[in-house]
Amino acid sequence: MADNERKAVIARRTKETDIKLSLVLESREAPNIFTGVPFFDHMLNSMARHGRFHLDLQCTGDTEVDDHHTVEDVGICLGKAFRKALGEKAGIARFGHSFVPMDDALASAVADLSGRAFFRYEGRELRGAIGAYNEELTVEFLRALSSNAEMNLHVTLHHGENSHHIHEAIFKALGVALRNACAFDATLEGDVPSTKGTIS
Repeated sequence: MADNERKAVIARRTKETDIKLSLVLESREAPNIFTGVPFFDHMLNSMARHGRFHLDLQCTGDTEVDDHHTVEDVGICLGKAFRKALGEKAGIARFGHSFVPMDDALASAVADLSGRAFFRYEGRELRGAIGAYNEELTVEFLRALSSNAEMNLHVTLHHGENSHHIHEAIFKALGVALRNACAFDATLEGDVPSTKGTIS
């Protein structure tokens, strides 16, 4: 990795999960993801590819009990990684949004890398299951990501019938919104995008 790359390495070990995560922003390198939750891996892979960031993620979790700890803790670590990789956030766009269709589904994500955590999801309740994956875990992941990235995040499911399409639209929209928010804005000339002069 080049010295000028925005990157972060996060390691977190608890009695429930053992996570090693490496994040590189603005990268075309293919993701390398294993969490022990196959559908979640698929979603994270889509998010990383459309977000144009490299994610190397290895997680061992107590999936024999439930997938909840794994999904939430990955959200915690990924949020911390974004916060670390962005540093003082000088010159970034800060705001990012995206609408992504996936056949019958349409989702949007709006992000503000404000240094203040707030999360809101609107749309159909995600209460079912996709194979062994509980849909409600997606909301838990988004909440943990937002909190630990210190990010204001609004995700809306506008419509959709197929559960797989719904989640894929959400994760792709999130990836694109983050890519836009993390991108450098040449008009800022390296300034921090805040009237306060700092983002914290």
